[in-house]
Amino acid sequence: MSETRTGIAFAARGITKSFGPVRALRGVELELRRGEVTALMGENGAGKSTLLKIITGDYQPDDGVLELDGSPVVFAGPGASRASGVRVIAQEPEIVPHVSVAENIFIGSLGRLGYKRSELLERAAAALDDWGFARVIRPELIGSTLSPAQRQIVEIMRALISEPEVICFDEPTSSLGDDEVAILFAVIRRLRDQGVAIGYVSHRMAEIFQLADRITVLRDGGLVGTEAAADIDDEGLVRMMVGRDLTQFFQREAVTPGEVVLELIGVSNEFVDDISLTVRAGEVVGIAGLVGAGRSELMKTIVGDFPLTAGELRVSGTARRFRSPADSVAAGIGFAPEERKAEALLLQRTVRDNMALAMLRKLSRWIFVRSHAERALAAEYITRMRVRTPSAEQIVGTLSGGNQQKVVLARWLATGPKLLLLDEPTRGVDVGAKSEIYTIIDELARSGVAVLVVSSELPEVIGISDRIYVMAHGHITGEVPSRGASEESILALAMEEEPTFS
Repeated sequence: MSETRTGIAFAARGITKSFGPVRALRGVELELRRGEVTALMGENGAGKSTLLKIITGDYQPDDGVLELDGSPVVFAGPGASRASGVRVIAQEPEIVPHVSVAENIFIGSLGRLGYKRSELLERAAAALDDWGFARVIRPELIGSTLSPAQRQIVEIMRALISEPEVICFDEPTSSLGDDEVAILFAVIRRLRDQGVAIGYVSHRMAEIFQLADRITVLRDGGLVGTEAAADIDDEGLVRMMVGRDLTQFFQREAVTPGEVVLELIGVSNEFVDDISLTVRAGEVVGIAGLVGAGRSELMKTIVGDFPLTAGELRVSGTARRFRSPADSVAAGIGFAPEERKAEALLLQRTVRDNMALAMLRKLSRWIFVRSHAERALAAEYITRMRVRTPSAEQIVGTLSGGNQQKVVLARWLATGPKLLLLDEPTRGVDVGAKSEIYTIIDELARSGVAVLVVSSELPEVIGISDRIYVMAHGHITGEVPSRGASEESILALAMEEEPTFS
């Protein structure tokens, strides 16, 4: 790492970028100063991702200039950006599946190193230990076996070993558990103390106020302003981001639920153990827990992705054993998984195509999809879900995270489900879109749908749920009513130690 210096390390001046008729950035300004953390905030679609891609050299600006140490610079591609000491840690890491963590970390320098595998494992182990990640990931693990949190750590380590002068984090905690987040925050503070210029993108307000020295806000592709973090509060920041006052956390009103729609009795497999729970019509039931607690695995067990080895699953009183997700869809169950890009969306297909996926049989006559019915369905749900898209023919991969999630929700709403499973429905979603998704969940429950929600954000799971089950180590450690529930009480149940047997 170079000698600690002060001043502006990197700046974007008057950056403009358009994609066809869509103006993604309009004269944006950003300064990253040595020894400071600058948060970059804004709703999904505000232009943050486009600006980061310009910083990495993936995109070239239509107008404006990038400056490094006060001098204009042009990054012809990501290699040029990295060679200049600028790194951006992506929210969706690219992992080589069939090689080790060590090889993934040093992937950009393997040819130059002329390595032996044993030496590379030692170097990776030392680096992981130095930065505090050794207890959550091992260098010999194979890329394809890594959890989302571990993949994110590999991406972070790739950047750290290059000793960057400027580093930007794009939603780095979206797949991390509390332990990993604490380590990451220590890493960021260490980098800041060494004089590195740090940019930090997150939708989580608490993180911003823990880490940031200054906050730059974008809205609709333009610069709203930059404020010292000490001079602004949550409400002021939300007003800058969305242009209006917004209640940050939704609080669901008490309801009288209907009949039991989902009942699990002693459900077990290789991922979960002796799970018993119920979800009633008109009820929102939350599942809380730390990363690795088995929450996502439970959701996939319910829909038939993972088979039951013991116990019973009942839908509206009838015992069912789903052999595949198609069986659960036929039983009136919709499922929005955590990894929406990998598991829920066809990113290169249109909004219309994605919304219609679960309805193709109903939209078809003989073997042909009735295009007019498909278009009508898409138009209805674009309006109903307030999806921000130029048209139903827009490629879904170009939409913001919040709007992609609304497309996934629309797909299942169109089927008229009796039960909807939502795994981290607001992951990577801005505060404005979060509020809209909370309202959608509430409206669904009020219409009689039973909703089961996994969320890692404790204020969220408390606010939107009627009851909360807490999981740890693959089993339920407790059930609490959301009224009067505290983050501390839920966390205590989530941190229950795994039982040992003599």
